[in-house]
Amino acid sequence: MDQEKIGKFIAECRKQKKMTQCELGEKLGVTEKSISNWENGRNMPDLSLFKPLCEELNITINELLSGERIREDNYQEKFEENIINTISYSNKRVEKKNQLIGLILIIFGILMNTLGLMAFNPDSHSCSFSVVIGVIFSVLGFFKLVKSKSYLKTIIFLVLFFIGYMMAIMFFDYVGVAYNDRPPIFSIKTTTIDTTIYYDTLFYDVIRCNKNSKEETYKVIKNQKYDDKIIMNYCK
Repeated sequence: MDQEKIGKFIAECRKQKKMTQCELGEKLGVTEKSISNWENGRNMPDLSLFKPLCEELNITINELLSGERIREDNYQEKFEENIINTISYSNKRVEKKNQLIGLILIIFGILMNTLGLMAFNPDSHSCSFSVVIGVIFSVLGFFKLVKSKSYLKTIIFLVLFFIGYMMAIMFFDYVGVAYNDRPPIFSIKTTTIDTTIYYDTLFYDVIRCNKNSKEETYKVIKNQKYDDKIIMNYCK
């Protein structure tokens, strides 16, 4: 569908009717700017306006979509061609809309994850909630971007994105623990011994010594099984 050609045809027919853009807009219930956008090929009239627009310009919908007057002997061929072009145009608009929604969801998800990692206490429910919501929105957004006819490809892309996304979050979580002295968000098991807390995560372990005191420290250690005595030795 050639938007520029259709726009020039609308302008030509309007001028033949001796109407201004403002007058045509008033008859159709749209702004003068909308008419200008159509005629300049920036966008197309809404589907609901096709019939009233054609009635005002004294053309057929087939001619509108073709962007030219159609001879009777060529009418059926143009009609079939326009149906295919219209379906293709509609599919592209839906695809662009899905891509925009997908990007918005991913950006929102990243913002929620950033909020959870940087603004909230890792031990709080607000932090966990923010991270979970961020991941959900980001995955939904990516699904909108990669959604295709092949379900297998879509699932593979989603799984790879989810794994990569979670690895990135865990990396930033590790940076926060190692350099900002805070508890890890993703701990599988937490053990408390007096003023010492042991966090068992998937890739590393953390020992929090002298909890809630001026001497509080965080020590990142190798991921393995530790008994209470070994844990306490790290805080001596």
